[in-house]
Amino acid sequence: MRAAYLTKQGGPDELTLGDVPRPSPGKDEVLIRVHATAVTPTEFQWAPTFRAQNGEPRRFPIILSHEFSGVVEEVGSAVKGPQVGTAVYGMNDWYANGAQADYCVAPATAVAPKPQLDHPRAAVVPISALTAWQGLFERGRLEAGERVLIHGGAGAVGVFAVQLAHWRSAQVIATASKHNLDFVRSLGSDEVVDYQTTPFEKVARDIDVVFDAVGGETLDRSWNVLKSTGRLVTIAAQSEAMNDPRVREAFFIVEPNQGQLTEIGRLLDAGKLRAFVEAVFGLNQAREAYARAKRGGMRGKVALRVKDGSSGCP
Repeated sequence: MRAAYLTKQGGPDELTLGDVPRPSPGKDEVLIRVHATAVTPTEFQWAPTFRAQNGEPRRFPIILSHEFSGVVEEVGSAVKGPQVGTAVYGMNDWYANGAQADYCVAPATAVAPKPQLDHPRAAVVPISALTAWQGLFERGRLEAGERVLIHGGAGAVGVFAVQLAHWRSAQVIATASKHNLDFVRSLGSDEVVDYQTTPFEKVARDIDVVFDAVGGETLDRSWNVLKSTGRLVTIAAQSEAMNDPRVREAFFIVEPNQGQLTEIGRLLDAGKLRAFVEAVFGLNQAREAYARAKRGGMRGKVALRVKDGSSGCP
């Protein structure tokens, strides 16, 4: 099968397009014919990209991207859920090879029926929407009527966090650049703060939940706007290695959840949520896709169209 893969540790310039063996599903897994996936530039810095769960180096070739939209090609012997031929979207294991390939495997419990979106738009949903859902509702315990401050409201996760908080009937305040203020308002934010010109502390007071996708100084300052009963959640990667016990407690990594993916799909189909794709590249343009994603300034994510993509690697 075709795949964009790494043969040694490095960045996007090390990606190669070629043929690798097709994976086979385990008894609790499904084999997905990948139609589209999304790129996450920080994946080159993640420990699971190059290390197995036991800390040993992973074997090359390594295939990136752990969210996808596609069709079930084969099911494991113990699978009772998704059937062959079903259009699905979902995630696979961080330590497994990903979806920048014609096929990938995933736990059957980590996929759900694909919403009525095209494959590239569906492919950018799972990680970002699940992160927003779990951060706001599980970790942040956000309730209707509460005040939530979302840092990075126009980012890949932020666009879902704003929409889901609005759907939960919270009072939403979000930070964004001047270019994205109206866009973030259109997602359902009651107030939007231009972080480049206005300290968010001037607008945000007595906050019940802070959802932080930025980290650094922004995270440090956010403790001061919380109520005494307030909760802070951060997904900023650098937070995982910080010594501050408050930050370590606030940090989390998204997990696959079929039920949540199913509900998110229903919300997308009902028009309660929207998914945003900044650009779509072919699998043979993986390097260019990462270059676009790394430049930032996006609304949503960059997608890779895998099925029927052209061949040849730059």
